[in-house]
Amino acid sequence: MSVDKSSSAVPLREPGTGLGMVDVFRRRYLLTLLVRKEVQIRYRGSVLGWLWSYVKPLVQFAVFFVALGIFLGLSGAIDFYPIYLLAGITIVTFFNEAFANGTRSLVDNSALIKKIYLPRELFPVASMLVAAVNTLPQIVVVIVIALFFGWAPSVVHIGAILLALVIVAVLATGLGLLFGAVNVSFRDAQAFVDIILMCAIWASPVMYQWQMVASKVPDWLFFLYRLNPVTPAVELFHYGVWMPLDPRDAEPLPGLWEFSFLALAISIVVLIIGQFVFRKLEGRFAQDL
Repeated sequence: MSVDKSSSAVPLREPGTGLGMVDVFRRRYLLTLLVRKEVQIRYRGSVLGWLWSYVKPLVQFAVFFVALGIFLGLSGAIDFYPIYLLAGITIVTFFNEAFANGTRSLVDNSALIKKIYLPRELFPVASMLVAAVNTLPQIVVVIVIALFFGWAPSVVHIGAILLALVIVAVLATGLGLLFGAVNVSFRDAQAFVDIILMCAIWASPVMYQWQMVASKVPDWLFFLYRLNPVTPAVELFHYGVWMPLDPRDAEPLPGLWEFSFLALAISIVVLIIGQFVFRKLEGRFAQDL
């Protein structure tokens, strides 16, 4: 009995010759499993479990609020400063966690990568989605507190919040692909990312207002400051959560919407570059790991 090999054989592809992010979306079920696994591992053996998603950002918020809001007097200078601060911390925490976990994702899953072939882009994307899942409770906390102060958003405000999350998700995924691929061969990349994350919270108007930067730096430097995709993302979140409370002297970042869509474009370019570098280095992952 003969077997038609041409119809039963499954074509094999060398690593790096797949369809990249397209393969990730084709394997959505596998992506779901990875996200579920990472979330379960994160809280395995933990007494508080999901409560850590609330405790850690709230402790960070409390430290900054006491240091900056009370000791340095920003609470009196900025209306609804707790909302302003917590909103900024939420969006930056999402970026930091997604970027950091994406950089480590390939190394952390080295045993799986060396055993079977699957789209390796799944790991940085899963890291971003896990960070998004962990950020949701923080967003809920911010909104609940804002509602207590009379938050009544319009459709534009809700759109600003969603656009901020999309910018951060795309940017963190692109950077996770880029630095995650480099980190396989050069572990110095992880240390470099730690430095970036340490600066991220100060490089955007999280704990201070953008006016403080505009009044201290030349116009060209303030332009570069607004080109940082995280800056419009933070200000979009402020626009959606803080500004509906009608704080005094509140003013959107100059060119907020123009720089926001530019930030989205930059994030997409970073994603494309990250995918390109990832595919160039993918063939060496199993060997270097």
